[in-house]
Amino acid sequence: MNDPKLTAFKRLLDIMNDLRAACPWDKEQTFESLRILTIEEVYELSDEIMDENPDGIKKELGDLMLHLVFYSKIAEEKDYFDVADVLHSICEKLIRRHPHIYGDALAENPEDVKNHWEKIKMREGHRSVLSGVPRHVPSLVKAYRIQEKASGIGFDWDHRNQVWEKVLEEMEEFHVEAEAKNGEKMEEEFGDLLFALVNYARFLNINPDDALEKTNLKFIKRFTYLEEQTKEANKKLSEMTLDEMNVIWEKSKKI
Repeated sequence: MNDPKLTAFKRLLDIMNDLRAACPWDKEQTFESLRILTIEEVYELSDEIMDENPDGIKKELGDLMLHLVFYSKIAEEKDYFDVADVLHSICEKLIRRHPHIYGDALAENPEDVKNHWEKIKMREGHRSVLSGVPRHVPSLVKAYRIQEKASGIGFDWDHRNQVWEKVLEEMEEFHVEAEAKNGEKMEEEFGDLLFALVNYARFLNINPDDALEKTNLKFIKRFTYLEEQTKEANKKLSEMTLDEMNVIWEKSKKI
């Protein structure tokens, strides 16, 4: 085996076999016990991606790769499947879903590729275009994926201006219910407004989850600066006026 990538992958498989045979902790793990740990690893990878940290991304990919091999090993022990079955399965799916590469279909842009993907999924027996959206994915991500999938079979607005008009319509409907202090309707209309904003972001090629997370990180950085400056001045935030805090906040924007 001369390919260093194959050598590295075999090394991981061999280590997994050793751990499963000899390590007390590894021996007792199951699909269920690993599940929440895998979710945590995915979020840690997401953090490193948002921080644009190549070394961190490499480390977290390794952790995630371990989990994929771990699940495959457990499945092999149960005679469900093994890691080769997993890899062949995804290879076969990629070939089926890319007829413009492995067949005679045409795809001139990324949108054509996504449309092929969704239509092929339906031919493969998926009962709904939306069936591929995980139930427990965060709501903002779910809204974006729902809209992408619906768009893939042609259920979409023609122009982004139409979507913006929908945003304004939903904003007004939410404002009316908020002014009336109608709790249930407020929540419903706020959800509609968020859904419309996600749709508008999609038309602008903005991933709303990425955009919101960047704003979260920006707020954390500025608020941390506010806390640090307040502490250096021997003051307490709880005793400062909003105007005093805003002076420091504006300084944080220049850092």
